[in-house]
Amino acid sequence: MPGLSATVRTTDGWGIEHAVLTVTDLGGRQAAHAAADAQGVVSTDLLQPGVYTAVVTAAGHLPIARTAQVGSTGGAELGELVLEPEEGAIELPPTGPWVIDPVHSSVQFAARHLGISSVRGRFGEIQGQVQVARPVEQSLVRAQITAGSIDTGIKMRDDHLRSADFLEVDEFPTIDFVSTGLVQRGSADWTMEGELTLHGERKPVTFEMTYGGYGPDPWGGTRAAFHAETQLRREDFAINYNAMVRAGVAAVGTTVKVEIDIQLVQGEQLPEM
Repeated sequence: MPGLSATVRTTDGWGIEHAVLTVTDLGGRQAAHAAADAQGVVSTDLLQPGVYTAVVTAAGHLPIARTAQVGSTGGAELGELVLEPEEGAIELPPTGPWVIDPVHSSVQFAARHLGISSVRGRFGEIQGQVQVARPVEQSLVRAQITAGSIDTGIKMRDDHLRSADFLEVDEFPTIDFVSTGLVQRGSADWTMEGELTLHGERKPVTFEMTYGGYGPDPWGGTRAAFHAETQLRREDFAINYNAMVRAGVAAVGTTVKVEIDIQLVQGEQLPEM
């Protein structure tokens, strides 16, 4: 049997996953603390009889407080609690399919060069789809990068990065990502978990993501945008090349910073321009 319980929802009726219920007694001491499930349902352990203050918080939403009277059973029902969005919160994109616009998207990276500077580059070819859901935490992201489209501005270095010392693009022509979770951290800030398949190795990765909003474009469509960052370790993906100098190409650092800017177009496919 639960102690205090409630269902936490958005103003449009969706459960707020990871909303937090904090319960304090009349002396201000914390008596319970619990997080909501994927449907926004939250409950604490049994409490001692008495009067408590229950505060519900969630990233991107205004907190709400209620007074609860707990009887001899050790529990009470707070009912449905609706959280308003924070002032200035960016409206989430409509549900349904979206596709990545490769022309207005970019995947950039930077790695240390001899420990004193950075090598920077980009991947020129990216495609993918996003299925926006409600609650938005249940959305799904799939993206694919053409490994051979790597470009650092120097042909000799790019050819080396495509070789078996690094990406081995003949054997592993694509870099693939599938999301596994999405958690809101602020009004426009999210954490996206997923699995990245690179150089034949599939590993979990975490992207810190900023959502830029959505709106109409000049071609009659609707677009959404976000920026995401992560750091990868080459060794996690069996890319172990570490010679200081070979064939005039200097070694790069063990970690690689990745920055992604994505524009999405609403619909199943890109429109003709």
